[in-house]
Amino acid sequence: MPKKRPYVSEAREQGAQATRARILEAAKLLFSHHGVDKVTVAQIAERAEVATPTVYAVLKSKEGILRALMEEAMFGDRFALARQRLENVTDSVEMIARTAAIARSVYDGDSRDLGLLRGVSSFSPSLRKLEQEFETMRFEMQEARVQRLFQQKRAKKDLTPDEARHILWMYTSRDVYRMFVREAGWSSERYENWLRETLLTALVAP
Repeated sequence: MPKKRPYVSEAREQGAQATRARILEAAKLLFSHHGVDKVTVAQIAERAEVATPTVYAVLKSKEGILRALMEEAMFGDRFALARQRLENVTDSVEMIARTAAIARSVYDGDSRDLGLLRGVSSFSPSLRKLEQEFETMRFEMQEARVQRLFQQKRAKKDLTPDEARHILWMYTSRDVYRMFVREAGWSSERYENWLRETLLTALVAP
């Protein structure tokens, strides 16, 4: 059997990515106007100009669509860049300090791309379920930084590792970002600088 030509496979991949992007863009628009719970997969398919079975084939379910939107908004290029800057860092204090940039990248993207959606769908069970999953993921991703802080004996003397993890998790929450940036009118840069200094003060031995 002859092998598939590379350019044919590449064209198919590009077509699949374009279809996925149209579905997500249509879903984001509909979710932002009507709320997650009031929008059907059929409506998303119609808006994206694809067949309903195509939506299921690409993203499995409405929850799968919402998950993909959240992942793209929160963990896009800016998040990848912030994480990349953390990869080769071995000093635990510097790791804690750079956590502020990671938090900013996540919430800037989330606010920019999903702000309207969250406002309309704030009581959606589907959205709340996924938010809890992402919170659990965030808590787990921060564990290595706290462990390194204690291994290098740089943590405050009166803290346990579990307390330090919860302090880090609390200060880097979306609610803190929202209160300062969305409600108090802080710039993202001011939030990042405040968060970096706050984390260092709360967690690192003087």
